[in-house]
Amino acid sequence: MTTTATGHSRAAARAADVWKVYGSGEAQVIALRGIDAEFRRGRFTAIMGPSGSGKSTLMHCLAGLDNVTRGTITIGDTTVTGLGDAGLTRLRRDKVGFVFQQFNLLPTLTAEENILLPLAIAGRKPDPTWFDTVIDTVGLRDRLHHRPAQLSGGQQQRVACARALVARPEVIFADEPTGNLDSHAGADVLGFLRNSVRDHGQTIVMVTHDPVAASYADRVVFLADGQIVHELTAPTPDTVLDTMKKLDNAATEAVA
Repeated sequence: MTTTATGHSRAAARAADVWKVYGSGEAQVIALRGIDAEFRRGRFTAIMGPSGSGKSTLMHCLAGLDNVTRGTITIGDTTVTGLGDAGLTRLRRDKVGFVFQQFNLLPTLTAEENILLPLAIAGRKPDPTWFDTVIDTVGLRDRLHHRPAQLSGGQQQRVACARALVARPEVIFADEPTGNLDSHAGADVLGFLRNSVRDHGQTIVMVTHDPVAASYADRVVFLADGQIVHELTAPTPDTVLDTMKKLDNAATEAVA
């Protein structure tokens, strides 16, 4: 796996002049336009923007799930750009955690088995102390031997969060993690993500369309037409919503 001394040791993930282009000719779509962004260690960043703004594309490129057309992605000191399939597999196994809108749990495994599955695949044993810390943080100790069908949606997503955290990845990417949850269960999951950053120094990058979810982050990055157009620190639901309204109005005026 290629590594470089990037000089950005405080960055868990970084995009430098990243472009993503789909298709060619008249069918060409530019999803990302020269993105420069740094995601610092031990911070919770939300990515927001109108539909088609490039927010999910950016997260997929950062996580090594999609290739960039131009530019450089780094995770920690690992240069993601240009890695082959084997290198990308190792990256996603060892340095990256994922939480998706769909919980992606195996129905035949217990909660504990689902949480430990990535470590088992990698041939690694869990750190018992850290495993206990994760389980207590997500409040699942009395559900470890239940299968997904025996758990509520919120509990299943907490299993998915614990699975992402237990391997101590460089960064966790969360794509609409509360999209399938009611407000109470969503608040539980967001509280866990917030606590994992505050108490355990985890780095989280989350794509969301929900101003309330974004308010749990330390920082919100707003995209429009494949470019970063605004940032907020110490966001609140109201400041996030106001920014989204301004972006929507600007997009409407541009079309008109």
